[in-house]
Amino acid sequence: MAEEGKVQREFQAEVRKVLHILTHSLYSNREIFLRELISNASDALDKLRFRVNKGEQPRLPELPLEIRITLDKEAKTLTIADTGLGMTAEELAENLGTIAKSGSEQFLADLAGAQTSGEDGAVADAANIIGRFGVGFYSVFMIADKVEVTSRPAFADEGVAAHVWTSDGLGTFTVEESTGEKPERGTIIKAYLKTDAGEYADKYRIEEIIRTHSAFIPFPIFVDGDQANTQAAIWREPKSAVSQEQYNNFYKALTYDRTDPLDEQHISVDVPVQFTALLYTPATESEIYAGKRDHWGLDLYARRVLIQHDNKELLPEYLSFLKGVVDTEDLPLNISRETLQENVILQKINQVITKQTLGYLEKMAGEDADKYNTFWHLHGKILKLGYTDYINRDRVAGLLRFNSSALPEAKDLTSLQGYMDRAPADQKTFWFATAPNREAAKMNPHMEIFRKKGIEVLFLFEPVDEFVVEGIGTYKEWTFKSIESVKPDELDKFADTESAGEAVSQLSDEDKGAFEELLKRMKEILGDKVTEVRVSQRLADSPALLVSPDGAMSSSMEKLFKIMQKDDSIPVKVLEVNRENPLLRNMLAIFKADNTDPALESMTRALFDSCLLMDGYLKDPQSFALQLNGLLTNASAWYKEVKKI
Repeated sequence: MAEEGKVQREFQAEVRKVLHILTHSLYSNREIFLRELISNASDALDKLRFRVNKGEQPRLPELPLEIRITLDKEAKTLTIADTGLGMTAEELAENLGTIAKSGSEQFLADLAGAQTSGEDGAVADAANIIGRFGVGFYSVFMIADKVEVTSRPAFADEGVAAHVWTSDGLGTFTVEESTGEKPERGTIIKAYLKTDAGEYADKYRIEEIIRTHSAFIPFPIFVDGDQANTQAAIWREPKSAVSQEQYNNFYKALTYDRTDPLDEQHISVDVPVQFTALLYTPATESEIYAGKRDHWGLDLYARRVLIQHDNKELLPEYLSFLKGVVDTEDLPLNISRETLQENVILQKINQVITKQTLGYLEKMAGEDADKYNTFWHLHGKILKLGYTDYINRDRVAGLLRFNSSALPEAKDLTSLQGYMDRAPADQKTFWFATAPNREAAKMNPHMEIFRKKGIEVLFLFEPVDEFVVEGIGTYKEWTFKSIESVKPDELDKFADTESAGEAVSQLSDEDKGAFEELLKRMKEILGDKVTEVRVSQRLADSPALLVSPDGAMSSSMEKLFKIMQKDDSIPVKVLEVNRENPLLRNMLAIFKADNTDPALESMTRALFDSCLLMDGYLKDPQSFALQLNGLLTNASAWYKEVKKI
């Protein structure tokens, strides 16, 4: 029989189900209980402040708005007290005895199914259960076998008594007038810790949890008298009230990066969704391709309470270099990971952040080219992945930067617009060459006709770059084409801007016929390694180069596809030779003297192998070295004889 003044009641059926799961199953992340209790306390303080601002007068108005946590390791108790709104006896019974959800069968089925929501039957995350069913307070029973909630309402008659709600989480609870410790205003929650939860009576452990989940609660949180949340939520402050030093210090605390950020964006938005954000561009190179592929995203807060680290729904991947926080009023504190992934609010925030960041980068590129070039060298390899964003593709294209043949050094960069501004009047194509570095690009034989015509070529140094420009397709009605795919007559309309160099005597009609026979002999020597040997119209200096028969795919793209298909065969291409080159003229003389001369075969094979080497397809360098050594031996002997030494 209940004692006089004590009312014993049973929990609502849904609460009993929740309590059974929380107390009889093992869940990961039990520390989440403290986040929930602090969030509830903060809400109570917020509600009190709101009513005060409306002109209402609470009990003891001089009491500070604060949260105090007291630990007793000997008694194994954790107590959390706030000076907020408080509750009456009826409110204690109503708020802590029921869940604000319907008691439908679907609810019970979903809750039971959540017990093994992890993969392969793994234990479920407490944050997931709590988030899905809005049962934050009851999470305290994961670490406590008895809980007392003592509360005194802030807006009531002077003589109103404090009442205490008590339960062991097994199905019933009592509410009675408090005769023990009682708040002057607000609520005190006292948790009697389970045997395996002694860590939650350690001060350092509680402070660690607060730093992780509740560091930016707007009210001071004291743990055994010491304030644990000393870092201000500066993203909630007006920009004019935050100094650069504060921005930098917050960045270092957030990222553990000792270097000041390159820049920051302080965003405050009211529509289409209300949120504030503080986004940093690090001054150090992004590491998501250096074994940290999944370590990106923004910290998501709901009213200063951390919901999730590294939330990837808030950013497109091509902005994953950004670090920072997003805080929204429109997201419930208790929300599961599944719901987060489907939440339309996050999708809207993502759209706003993308638009704002692209605008911020465009402004930087327009107003401070040196700073933007620094940004590009640090994070350009990530930003360029925005070519997959169909909606913002043109904006991303405008932010791309390349080295090019018109620039003096490898570190120099040009935009597509800069390339267009320098191009001849009739040009409507972005010509590009793919190479591992600038020197390799400049040595590419395909460059020779472009140098002759004075046409700028973009240099693509990263394997992904060719996918980027092909993915963009067109920019301001200009198309992208590899220099390897150029047809010589495409450039006929552009006048030569570079002299042809030392004049070479023209071949007689007889020698032209002999040269055609030489080409046939070279094809015979190379056999099915080439589809054809022909005179090149694109070479000015180099003796030869390999050209794809259809010209549809560059050699670099061809190599990438072969790697993906695990195909290590050498592609069969056309060998184009420069009829004006001294080497080919010498080979013609040898051919005319003796078309079966072994030197002719050695030179042809060495010439072909040197082209394979330039294209990165040479598979037998030892054979090439032997050929080269033989040719050098003969050449040195001839040179010795000519010089008579």
